[in-house]
Amino acid sequence: MQPYSQDLRRRVIAAIKTGKENQLEIAETFGVHLSTVEKWWRRWRETRTCAALPQVHGPRRALHNCATILRAEVKRQPDATLSELCARVAEAKGVSASPSMMCRELRRLRLPRKKSHFTTANAKPGA
Repeated sequence: MQPYSQDLRRRVIAAIKTGKENQLEIAETFGVHLSTVEKWWRRWRETRTCAALPQVHGPRRALHNCATILRAEVKRQPDATLSELCARVAEAKGVSASPSMMCRELRRLRLPRKKSHFTTANAKPGA
């Protein structure tokens, strides 16, 4: 979702400064929610700016630069457990990862994470 334009913010603040309408009427006039007008006005009073705050993103994934190692390890041994993959990545890159973190990273990379269950050619199912 994109932030409201700076022009709209300035017009709302200017309308509040004139004092001809209350905040609810201003919110209806400009098509924004009352709480948005209140937040912009409070920020204007405290900082003399109503500019949009920068977007904050979550922490960076610990395994974000381990894709090549993970692909190589899964190709080399497709039935490796998540714990084994964690140990191999820690050894190669020095990155500590939990099995759940490894599972999410494998899903992002679209790599298989389940072991294959093979039976011998002459084995009977259920025997």
